[in-house]
Amino acid sequence: MKKERGMPDILIIFSTLALLLVGVVMVYSASAVIAYHEMGDYFYYVKRQILFAALGVIAMFVMMNLDYWDLRKWSRLFLLLCFFLLLVVVIPGVGLERGGARSWLGIGAFSIQPSEFAKLGIVLFISHYLSLHQKKITSFWKGILPILALSGFAFGLIMLQPDLGTGTVLMGTVLLLIFSAGARLIHLGSLALAGFVGFAALVMAAPYRIARILAFLDPWSDPLGAGYQTIQSLYAIGPGGLFGLGLGKSMQKYNYLPEPYNDFIFAILSEELGFIGGSLLLLLFILLLWRGFRTAATAPDLFGTFLATGITGMIAIQVLINIGVVTGFFPVTGITLPFISAGGSSLSIILVAIGILLNISRFTGRG
Repeated sequence: MKKERGMPDILIIFSTLALLLVGVVMVYSASAVIAYHEMGDYFYYVKRQILFAALGVIAMFVMMNLDYWDLRKWSRLFLLLCFFLLLVVVIPGVGLERGGARSWLGIGAFSIQPSEFAKLGIVLFISHYLSLHQKKITSFWKGILPILALSGFAFGLIMLQPDLGTGTVLMGTVLLLIFSAGARLIHLGSLALAGFVGFAALVMAAPYRIARILAFLDPWSDPLGAGYQTIQSLYAIGPGGLFGLGLGKSMQKYNYLPEPYNDFIFAILSEELGFIGGSLLLLLFILLLWRGFRTAATAPDLFGTFLATGITGMIAIQVLINIGVVTGFFPVTGITLPFISAGGSSLSIILVAIGILLNISRFTGRG
């Protein structure tokens, strides 16, 4: 039975808007020099960031004011659309290739990344499935296998691009949902072991991934190749010290650190704003994640619980991987920092997801 709609979680709204503001400021600071040299416009990347942030915020408030229960009847259609886009994007001549991955659809600068839509589509559909079949989750064949088959198919399509980072976030989120639904530990342990073996096989199948693993273990073994990004990232973080060099005063953004306004933007933030700035950013993420999981725990039905868990977990995993890569704890992989990195599809979709989370929060008894 539906509960009466209340106010959305103010702390989720505050943390989201604060993160967006930080993202806009840091995208400008990290991209201005490159934007001028590449496009003749210091504001090229930040204007795009502001545009997608504005569209995303509008979508967030629209989703916040709908009934999230209605999403259940659209979950299959949205999932099918996601699969269709994932199939289309890997067709040579159709998908746009950037950074060695054919992951975008569109024309020129205006493009979408289907894998970003797929992450939300999978979370939405599996949340609906688990709300109907949660009791089956203790059975591997009847409960877990259908979920693994579906998410494994999506993972396989994403790997055709290839995009191991996004695929890792997707499968990590699926495992979190399976865990939250009450799967048996023996099944989870077996899945973790199988996942580790599969990950190792994927690494061994591609020489550049092997090089990244070796560079992760010892970046200085290939300082101008596979270890370059990690070394330059640490060169950015180190001089930042406690308070940073000052906003706009990064040295690494002058074509030393690749992707300074995208995957490695946290390194630029740490260089300019120091340990204090980086810590405050992490506190904003922690606040958002706390309220997200709180929303999941107090949702009025299983669908809301699983959906809030999946959305919050997806953000948490992506933040963990991105910052782990930037600080040298994980091998380099192409994962953006939610709300902060420059990007159209990733920013818009994450704000749509936050809108759904806020929608669920309107029907909870919060504390």
